[in-house]
Amino acid sequence: MAAPDKTLETRDGFKSKWGFILACIGSAVGMGNIWRFPIMVSTYGGMTFLLPYFLFVVLIGMSGVMEEFALGRAAGAGPIGAFGYATEDRTGKKKVGEAIGLLPVLGSMGLAIGYTVVLSWIFKYAFDSITGSMYAMGTDMATIGGAFGAIAPENANLIESVKTVFSGEAGNTLWLVIGLVVSIVIMALGVSGGIEKANKIMMPVLFGLFLILAVYIATLPGASEGYKYILTLNPAGLLNPNVWIFAFGQAFFSLSVAGNGSVIYGSYLPKNEDIGSSARNVAIFDTLAALLAAFVIIPAMAVGGGDLTKGGPGLMFVWLVNVFNGMPGGRIVGAIFFICVLFAGVSSIINLYEAPAATLQEVFHFKRLPAVLTIGVIGAIIAVCIQGITSPWMDAVSIYICPLGAALAGVMFFWVLTKEKALAAINEGAKKPIGKWFLPLGKFVYVPLCIVALVAGAALGGIG
Repeated sequence: MAAPDKTLETRDGFKSKWGFILACIGSAVGMGNIWRFPIMVSTYGGMTFLLPYFLFVVLIGMSGVMEEFALGRAAGAGPIGAFGYATEDRTGKKKVGEAIGLLPVLGSMGLAIGYTVVLSWIFKYAFDSITGSMYAMGTDMATIGGAFGAIAPENANLIESVKTVFSGEAGNTLWLVIGLVVSIVIMALGVSGGIEKANKIMMPVLFGLFLILAVYIATLPGASEGYKYILTLNPAGLLNPNVWIFAFGQAFFSLSVAGNGSVIYGSYLPKNEDIGSSARNVAIFDTLAALLAAFVIIPAMAVGGGDLTKGGPGLMFVWLVNVFNGMPGGRIVGAIFFICVLFAGVSSIINLYEAPAATLQEVFHFKRLPAVLTIGVIGAIIAVCIQGITSPWMDAVSIYICPLGAALAGVMFFWVLTKEKALAAINEGAKKPIGKWFLPLGKFVYVPLCIVALVAGAALGGIG
């Protein structure tokens, strides 16, 4: 495998601290916050779930998020170059690390491809909500469910899914291409000129619109039942191991630690930025986004009498459409909600595609535009073919490859990189040096928990 390009003087990067933080928040704020987090809060008893979730957010923010930022910045490269940097430091051989670093890059690409299909649904619903087509469906669940089924066909396997493409039944290919083109254009403009600027617009707007929705829904009859549910604490529920397993899984995936996106964004971070401060801000604002989503969705479902046991795509594209269409001002509420979801989806997908695109630049010396276009074309072709098996595709990647990538990045930083290099990487630019607790926390708590996430996710069918 060719050595990564080390010409850091010509490497693009973030131009401001908040540009970097907003981009990282954008990568973390995704479907896990919107269609998974509220249902986890609902299913596992409100505050009974939130307490362990907050604990794990702090833990992962103080270890995994910081470690991936530091590893990428120290190496000045994505996962392949960063893993090679770690093994070269310890053994003098970087090729082994580079080969291992290919796994999280493939994981990022796999997740991005699945996300491309989901983003096509989001673009379609955002458009329909703005034009009024979604509101015109009314509250008939058969109509709403049928509309979603038309753009998200379900097939038994990949062969059947591909057949739908050639038969013309792959229901949402046009929106898939539109969503991908928008994302690729942002990426093609570069890190500072595209990704940073786009997130500086999308993230403040997302938070502002979600806040408006939360305030409006709070005024509707029945919303108080949703808040009571969120704030319920059942001490006996804390003895349920599933609460802790799912809370860790949700925090793990919500903070976007998978050995790829945070590593590549860290590689664009200036040397004088405080990694501890950046990681703290990312954890805080990602959690706020998840809480805002919960304080919109759960009370909205309570207002509409929806089934709070429903999660996944059905929650957002079927049940919430029914709720929005039946509430006062529902057309405007639905439009604002899907614009928020659109921004969350675009900001996440550009992070997922960035690691493989940067790999083509670093390893194979592609220019930025050809690298982005190559990744985009590959992503589009595969995404079109998997439209009928999106859910199992996403499950396979998120259950196995992402936790494995996070565990490998943790091993590389906390176990393979020498103690001196690891501390130097984490403390560069810090206003106050990180304490002695950091390396033991990563070695003996965070890395083992990543392995637990991998095993538990496989056993329980997905925890994030």
